[in-house]
Amino acid sequence: MAYDIIVIGSGPGGYVAAIRASQLGYKTAVVEKESLGGICLNWGCIPTKALLKSATVYENFTHAADYGIIATDFKADFNAVIKRSRNTADRMSKGVQFLMKKNKIDVIMGKGKLNAKKEVEVTGADGVMTAYQARHVILATGARARQLPNLPFDGKMVIGYREAMNLPQQPKSLIVVGSGAIGVEFAYFYNSLGTKVTIVEFLPRLVPVEDEEVSKELERCFRKKGMTVMTNASVEKVEKSGEGVKATVKTDKGEITLEADVVLSAVGIAANIENIGLESLNIKTDKGKVLVDKYYNTNVAGIYAIGDITPGQALAHVASKGAIICVEAIAHKEGKHKHMPEPLDYGNVPGCTYCSPEIASVGMTEKQARDAGYEIKVGKFPFSASGKAVGSGATEGFVKVIFDAKYGEWLGTHSIGYNVTETIAETVVARKLETTWQEVLDSIHPHPTMSEGVKDAVEAALGEAIHL
Repeated sequence: MAYDIIVIGSGPGGYVAAIRASQLGYKTAVVEKESLGGICLNWGCIPTKALLKSATVYENFTHAADYGIIATDFKADFNAVIKRSRNTADRMSKGVQFLMKKNKIDVIMGKGKLNAKKEVEVTGADGVMTAYQARHVILATGARARQLPNLPFDGKMVIGYREAMNLPQQPKSLIVVGSGAIGVEFAYFYNSLGTKVTIVEFLPRLVPVEDEEVSKELERCFRKKGMTVMTNASVEKVEKSGEGVKATVKTDKGEITLEADVVLSAVGIAANIENIGLESLNIKTDKGKVLVDKYYNTNVAGIYAIGDITPGQALAHVASKGAIICVEAIAHKEGKHKHMPEPLDYGNVPGCTYCSPEIASVGMTEKQARDAGYEIKVGKFPFSASGKAVGSGATEGFVKVIFDAKYGEWLGTHSIGYNVTETIAETVVARKLETTWQEVLDSIHPHPTMSEGVKDAVEAALGEAIHL
């Protein structure tokens, strides 16, 4: 069977590419080896948020008296929490199924692979291989948990994020290796439900890609919640010990041994570029990623790559936006779209981490701005001074804004606190529009909200703080 466009992979890059292609009049198919929606909908972004919501609800019960509510005889049902998360994932995957039918996209279940003829070979669960032709093939195969050589997964005592959201029973103790978004989200989830959590981070601070002040605040909050935080430390080896494990941890003070029920390795991801036929067409890769131009063309005409298998931030919203850019660029060249899409600005991509307190950031950190030679104005507004935060009982954290002192360019925003993942879009849009601090201050922010903390931080940067 022949198509205009075949997409291999149905995650937030793949299914979005397929839908946009269909909207633009292309006969489209999507190939998926497991479940529609990919890792994000089934084992990543969405089900983890369901877990985190359950943790937050339970945490609210434990502090109910602070709000004048007497709550007694409550407990967390771990298996029910896991079940709710899986049901959420199933619901979202069925939503993608509906979208495929609505947009008349053929779904081909099986493992997709390119061959030397630029065909897509799909091997089904029954082992039967079928070849499909397409004028354009978009690779959107995503990524998986990266495994360290000294920490191979066994699925029970040494696990990755996939197993972490589907354990048969709650561990009494957990070692989390790595403190990126995945690591700190699971650390918060399990700690909130009563698991003793130890975080081991190789670098000097938690969430090392974030602004240094955000890292310090998160560590303070996590220690307050009872977690053990070890930075400048590495897990050298893990040995099974009875019903649990013994982890040898190297620190700047020597080696120590930690015992726990489970070790969660959260040290990043690896792109799924193996066994998808790249070699058959000599498609160029570098450092485990498929090389593409700004419109996601590989070095082979008619073959494209988007999402986590390409350089850039491995984020769902990056994959989705890249998908639309890729398809619209194809369509423009063929007269199906009025204009060439604007390439993605990787310097204006928001990053969100959904532990509690949440973290949201975009643009340069303070250090990056100084290192780049900018003379800057920095403003910081603590949520302890926010009426909405105080009323909500969520006073941890702050908003920090960074501006170029000469022209007023908004260089970055870095926030940690309640619901900050919902307020970071203001900075993203403002930076896209090349907004200066003056336009921010000339725009009314509703009161009382967490979002007005952004305005208050801008005032602080200019030495005009009203509420500090």
